[in-house]
Amino acid sequence: MQIDKLRGKELDQLFTSILSLQDLEECYRFFDDLCTVNEIQSLAQRLEVAKMLGEGNTYHKIETQTGASTATISRVKRCLNYGNDAYKLVLDRIKEEEKSAE
Repeated sequence: MQIDKLRGKELDQLFTSILSLQDLEECYRFFDDLCTVNEIQSLAQRLEVAKMLGEGNTYHKIETQTGASTATISRVKRCLNYGNDAYKLVLDRIKEEEKSAE
């Protein structure tokens, strides 16, 4: 895991802070303080790219709909294929929450 190289007190504090957020509004407020608008949009874009790749969409369609570069799409695909399965984990959870809400 590449994240092992980053592990430490500061990163633990960041992740613990994120886990302490109680609702969507708190997330918006925290990330608005923590990140630039572009950084937040980039993170959201990568998650959408992962979702679209998982649905079998082509690079062209993903690029057109999300504005993501082919380099970003390739990086996300590499993570989906060889990463820690975290994209799949969160996307499956989101899908389950959407089903429960219906």
